[in-house]
Amino acid sequence: MEDSLKDKVLPNNQDAEEAVLGALLLNWGSMSDVISKLKPERFYATRNQIIYEALTKLFAKNIQGDTISLLNELTVEGNLEKAGGASYVASLTDTVPSAANIDYYADLVMDRALRRDLIKISTEIKASAFELNRDSQTILDSAEQKVFALAERNETTEIHSAKEIMIKEIEIIESRYKNKNSFTGIPTGFAKLDTYTSGFQNSELIIIGARPSIGKTALALSMMQHICIERKIPTGFFSLEMPYTSIGMRFLSQEARVSMSKIRSGMLKIDDIKKIQDAASRWFEAPFRIVDTPNMRLLDLRAMARRMVHNFGVKIIFIDYIGLITVEDTSAPVYEQVSEISKSLKALARELDIPIVALCQVARDAEGQEPNLAQLRGSGSIEQDADVVMFLHRDRLKDEVGSQEAKIILAKQRNGATGDIDIMYLPGFTKFENKVSED
Repeated sequence: MEDSLKDKVLPNNQDAEEAVLGALLLNWGSMSDVISKLKPERFYATRNQIIYEALTKLFAKNIQGDTISLLNELTVEGNLEKAGGASYVASLTDTVPSAANIDYYADLVMDRALRRDLIKISTEIKASAFELNRDSQTILDSAEQKVFALAERNETTEIHSAKEIMIKEIEIIESRYKNKNSFTGIPTGFAKLDTYTSGFQNSELIIIGARPSIGKTALALSMMQHICIERKIPTGFFSLEMPYTSIGMRFLSQEARVSMSKIRSGMLKIDDIKKIQDAASRWFEAPFRIVDTPNMRLLDLRAMARRMVHNFGVKIIFIDYIGLITVEDTSAPVYEQVSEISKSLKALARELDIPIVALCQVARDAEGQEPNLAQLRGSGSIEQDADVVMFLHRDRLKDEVGSQEAKIILAKQRNGATGDIDIMYLPGFTKFENKVSED
């Protein structure tokens, strides 16, 4: 099989390449449409690459592209012979079937270029697989990155008309009116927070910081409960500290409003059992995926996040928490490791085009105080890379009974206002809720 592939010519379509060039010379106005999606390196034949690059230079100089101006540009650049000579250039307009079909010809050129890229990447992946001194998961992560980068590179930019914009906007407004949804992002269920942020937005890295045992995980689970159960939005969760069984128990306690102490001890009443069964049935169909690997490697997390999105349609990912993610070079200073993690998570949010919510501990000097941006533990790069940073604050010394006042401090929002959001903590259910207005 390999021997048969070795001597094969890489996919290409010379007729389509020449048709694109000839059509441009006959109808120069088409260059504006083609140049945004077709780059010189997409042509297989070197002479066609040189000719198309010369045409792009003419376009940049605002010079009408025709056979004469093209020949002159190639001569000035000293590339006329490399481009096949004057006779080849002149013949391009004679062989094009129809200048009107230039988009079709360009798509054929792009298709063959994509196939060549796939062959190149598969060859590189195969060669990497033979490098036994490299970690297999590192090779897999690199392979995934190359394939995703190829998909992004082949996306084309479109120009949208006012008509298209208005049609789309009216559809969005009508949908919001019908669903009573005023948010452009994914709502958290905390009304004032959603008003500030308009929901968690795609491509954004959101940081939730607090001291240990303040309730970072409980706040994240309360958000996920709303997103999964109320909104039916597919959600992914990386629980690097707690096993999935403990997370499941917390979800049931929150949804059923049966205290964790009762569930743990088994001291339940018939009514409690019924509430738990009803809660379980609601969670049973929830679009929720969890990974509970402790001290997960950064490259494993990235790979698993991609699979969550592409296999299960996950629209938002929570990570609990940044301090338990490990990087390849564990000998590097802590601030460098944290910097690598935060930059990688931000890049991952952009790559997957979803919000990524990462929990983070704050420095010890924030104990008993309202945290601030300077107290994010590990590295200043977290503040720099994050689009949104919020802190959770409450009085941990109060008795863990009844309900307690708590506060979300929205300290940074790249695209919006900041402020404080008063909420309530229900210790029995390890759950946070909106604070009911006294007005």
